[in-house]
Amino acid sequence: MSSSHARFPLAYLITFRCYGTWLHGDERGSTDRFRNAYGSRHIDPTPSWLAVKTRRLKRPPVALDAPRRRAVEAAVREICDARAWNLVAVNVRTNHVHTVISAHSDPEGMLTALKATATRHMREAGCWPNDQSPWARGGSRRYL
Repeated sequence: MSSSHARFPLAYLITFRCYGTWLHGDERGSTDRFRNAYGSRHIDPTPSWLAVKTRRLKRPPVALDAPRRRAVEAAVREICDARAWNLVAVNVRTNHVHTVISAHSDPEGMLTALKATATRHMREAGCWPNDQSPWARGGSRRYL
């Protein structure tokens, strides 16, 4: 195995969420930069913390309706083709996007490209007229 292949996993599970759809304190639990290691516990649901986070939202939470989901999926396929990434799977949900991509690339750059291309596609399709990003900050980049 060459040294460049040893640096990269078989694939990445890259997930990103819509703005305002999973806040700290939520009943599903949440993760922050201190509790982000494999096997670590989620942050417990805390209604008071959720209320604070909800009040601090600068705009309403974003949902992906059918036209937005179609635009996002087309964007994922486009960026993977353009960058010669092997798209293994894509699933665009109403409040988040899952992708499994095999590539010899930095997952942080991949996440940024996916979100930017998805936003551009939604704008071009006329289903995202806002200047702000529809995405929450960050995202999950798991090595498979």
